[in-house]
Amino acid sequence: MHLSRKTWKEPEGNGGQRTPEELFRLPEKVLQFGTGVLLRGLPDFYIDKANKQGVFNGRIVVVKSTSSGGADAFDHQQGLYTHVIRGVDKGEVVDEVIINASISRVISAASDWNAVLECATNPDMQVIISNTTEVGITLVEDNIHADPPVSFPGKLLSFLYKRFRHFNGDRERGMVIVPTELITDNGKKLEAIVLELAHQHGLESAFMDWLENANTFCNTLVDRIVPGRLPEDEHQALCKKLGYEDDLLIMSEVYGLWAIETTREKVREVLSFHACDEGVVILPDIHMHRELKLRLLNGSHTFTCGLAYLHGFKTVKEAMQDDRFSVFITRLMKQEIVPAIIGDGLTTEMAEEFADKVLDRYRNPFLDHPWINITLQYTGKMAMRNMPILGSYFDRYQQVPPAMALGFAAYLLFMKGKPTGENTFAGSSDWGPYPINDEQAAFFSTSWSTLAPELLVKTILGQTEWWGSDLNQYEGWAHSVNHQLARLLNDGPRKVLREYLIENSLA
Repeated sequence: MHLSRKTWKEPEGNGGQRTPEELFRLPEKVLQFGTGVLLRGLPDFYIDKANKQGVFNGRIVVVKSTSSGGADAFDHQQGLYTHVIRGVDKGEVVDEVIINASISRVISAASDWNAVLECATNPDMQVIISNTTEVGITLVEDNIHADPPVSFPGKLLSFLYKRFRHFNGDRERGMVIVPTELITDNGKKLEAIVLELAHQHGLESAFMDWLENANTFCNTLVDRIVPGRLPEDEHQALCKKLGYEDDLLIMSEVYGLWAIETTREKVREVLSFHACDEGVVILPDIHMHRELKLRLLNGSHTFTCGLAYLHGFKTVKEAMQDDRFSVFITRLMKQEIVPAIIGDGLTTEMAEEFADKVLDRYRNPFLDHPWINITLQYTGKMAMRNMPILGSYFDRYQQVPPAMALGFAAYLLFMKGKPTGENTFAGSSDWGPYPINDEQAAFFSTSWSTLAPELLVKTILGQTEWWGSDLNQYEGWAHSVNHQLARLLNDGPRKVLREYLIENSLA
């Protein structure tokens, strides 16, 4: 027996939320390009939550844009799916199960494009969401009159043109377009491509005016780990407990962020679901949220992944279960990264609150995030994520941030590899060999085999084309990195971390 409208039992004492039948009668307000787990675990989650509280009051028509497969699972389960939410929130373990009823139907663009275009004639339609991967927001040669157009921007333009013509250019029938692809300024880039396609097709000036002024393309930032389907044994055990099968069941962490950039009050009114969860934020500028994620989440990962792996930790949660490592990463974030990034409206309180959420995410006992995966393209990540932090710290405090120095030294040691084949390299630890997947792996291999550690440090710090500046210029940085690298080589990561915490009064 699969999950369906018949098998979905309304939970007792639902706190005055809408009943399933009330949810099923809501109008279709959202057109969503993509069926992926991120969409179902983030925007669809927020829309479902708002609908159940009687706020947004609109369901989603999903366009399956890939050529593989069909919409059979969604049809079979009438758009319903189970969402398991597991993680840590404010130090407490969360393990929650909800049934998401936000999806009304799923249409295959490849086999039923006319049904997608018919949605353009629906006066209730207000929002377009997408996640077609980063490749989806690119300009390619396309025909918007094809059945269907090849690209996502082509499909979007075809839909908007149909809507313009059906409603005779009514400015009240424009759409709020909210791409969630993981690229910076995704809304602006999508808008530019759609406008260029419209110009290439010679569409009339009245439509061009409507396209630019009646529709709003919003930049967004999304952040939530959604692994998707549970491991098979866990999936089967949960389905047995729930009393139904669910081929669409997904799992996500607790934390979620959907930051949407706009200055238009009308957009806030249309996206009314933002009022139902603090994870949805609508602001004139979302740069602050992007900066917090890049520096505190991604940056702390990069500063610590080499040390953690060489220490012997395989996953992030394993490292966070170690008191010493947990203290180290907390110090790195709160005493070094936070002071380096505050300003321009970002307060210490805001940054530390975000850091606490990141630490909760790291402690999630339900997620296995391997450290070795985080080391992929280690040098590029170190440059992009962490060099601005290091520069800001030195500019403000004129002293060496000790946790960053240890993290950087561990990065240098992790990159001590030897060739294993053509353009492949591996390092060696007490726990065995490990792959080094980095554009600079060959440079490091040569440097480690020909240079003494002290000269190696000076050489690496001086790679201005990597870092954007000569890191030897920061007073005391080279000395501190040298000192920590020598200790790592002589004593090993475990002893070095223990002594580091004693020296910094944190043991």
